[in-house]
Amino acid sequence: MTRTAKTILAISMLALAACGGNPETSQDTTTRGTISISVDESFQPIIESQVNTFEGIYKYANLNPQYKAEGGVFKDILDDSTRIAIVSRKLTADEKAVFDKRNITPRYTKIAIDAVALIVNPKNPDTLLTMNQVRDIFTGKAKRWADINGESNLKDITIVFDNNSSSTARYMRDTVMAGQPLPPNASASNSHAALVDYVAKNENAIGVIGVNWVSDRDDTTSLNFLNQIKVIGISKEENPITTDSYFQPYQAYIAQGEYPLRRFLYIISTEGRTGLGTGFASYVASDKGQRIILKSGLVPATMPVRVVGFNNRPSQFE
Repeated sequence: MTRTAKTILAISMLALAACGGNPETSQDTTTRGTISISVDESFQPIIESQVNTFEGIYKYANLNPQYKAEGGVFKDILDDSTRIAIVSRKLTADEKAVFDKRNITPRYTKIAIDAVALIVNPKNPDTLLTMNQVRDIFTGKAKRWADINGESNLKDITIVFDNNSSSTARYMRDTVMAGQPLPPNASASNSHAALVDYVAKNENAIGVIGVNWVSDRDDTTSLNFLNQIKVIGISKEENPITTDSYFQPYQAYIAQGEYPLRRFLYIISTEGRTGLGTGFASYVASDKGQRIILKSGLVPATMPVRVVGFNNRPSQFE
């Protein structure tokens, strides 16, 4: 670059700063530029696939995903550290009020139906639970595995999450525990790998994990996790008569609503214009992006999932 060109560039950058612009976000379009996005770490496998594919198609697009616990993601979008967040819930009334004061209307793009999976040690024979039993475990009513199965030789139940401020912990509190605090036998690990490792080494443990970490059989991380743990089947019936009443978080059962621990996945955008974040959200919601979600084991938000031949249960999580 010549000295004249460098001078022009420096003047342009100073002018942009004087106008309050951010060179990272002010120059991007729907298919080019550089932005940071904040992502719930529960969805890291599927979003990594989406980002890599999007950047492969659009050579001048550079997305910098920051994977964090859900609490950190909402902090980022509320303090304007990012204008694109990928999360499993919408803004609360208090959070929306923050944007109302700024005259900003957040836009939601629903991209998938996800599920929360419960995992146990391979030595645990109790791999089928009713929703009532799940509630008993997570509210602390059932403290020992014998409280679930009188014939169990296992001891005190230990509950483990990926992070205290994770979306899976918040989901279980809101949906299963009716807002009650986590029981004393619940703890958090430092990562999803640490969570799986803990459950694999502790026969009394039950773990909570986003299903996309254990659903993609073409993903080496997912396969490695599945080799170490078992995924629990859950029944919504109080007193199931047969094992056919229990459902694991297979894609079709999530789509049909047979598996009860379901949640939606959203992209929240606070971009005031049509920028790179808008382009990425549109791509993920498009046919190509939805096919990536379909392959991952989640349920696409805009594509039907065909249900064929369920006389014999698949062995995806066994």
